This record gives sequence, structure tokens and C-alpha cells, in this order.
Amino acid sequence: MISVERILVVGLPLPELVAYLADFAHTEEWDPGTVACVRLDDGPVREGARWRNTSVFRGRTTDLEYRLDVCERARLVFVGENRTVTAVDDLRFSVEGTSTRLTYRASLTFKGLAKVAAPFLRSEFERLGDGVALRLPAAATARRT
Repeated sequence: MISVERILVVGLPLPELVAYLADFAHTEEWDPGTVACVRLDDGPVREGARWRNTSVFRGRTTDLEYRLDVCERARLVFVGENRTVTAVDDLRFSVEGTSTRLTYRASLTFKGLAKVAAPFLRSEFERLGDGVALRLPAAATARRT
């Protein structure tokens, strides 16, 4: 398994940031690997909501189907899967003045032959984590109305 964690302070109140990040379609705005993310169901965003996330990694395009597994006031957990990997994005929030402190942890568990490559991919996932840390605060505050 590969885990990457970043702690960010985002200039939005906690409820606004949680609402923004609960809609996983917004990953197009803040995740440097995501090229498309489409909601697969209708209705309000709540536990069980699903998205198809298309990303590019090492020049290859891959799709994962994500679902929102935990949707709480100060925590969101998304689980994405395809035949080669299970990805878990665990987002935890706390108030920091008028802003929000976000602890973002992405964990990837590879399946089958992909397990062999996992140790060699850590540095690339760390680089993606750095990209998230740079892009997410600006993307979230730009959405503020």
C-alpha cells in the first residue's frame, strides 16, 4: 500500500469546504491527475453517491469508480476501485480561525501483478500529493460565491 498525506489550511469555513469537497466531481479542479470526473447517480450528495474518475498516471489513462463511504460534518471518505487498485481518500477537517485545516490522506492498495510495481511508484504519488496541496486551496476558494 502507498499512502500520501498532506495538511493544508484553506481559507473557507469548515461547512463550505466540506460541501465543496463532498462533490467528488470537483477533483477536476484540484487533483492534477484527474482529467474528468462524472457523477453516476442523481440527487443530493450523500453516503453512497458515485462518480467515475478518469485520471492520467505515467502517461496512461485509467478509470476508477468512486463512492462516498463516509459523509460527516468533519470527515469525508471516498473509495475508488477498478481491477488493479483500490484508492481511499480520507479527508478530515477542523476549524482554524476563519479557515479550515484539512488533513488529506490518499491510500492506494494495488491488486494482482500491479502489487509488484507499488514500491516504485511512491515518489510519483508523493509528487501528486504535492500538486493537490498546491491546487486545492486555490480551487476551493475560487468557487466561493
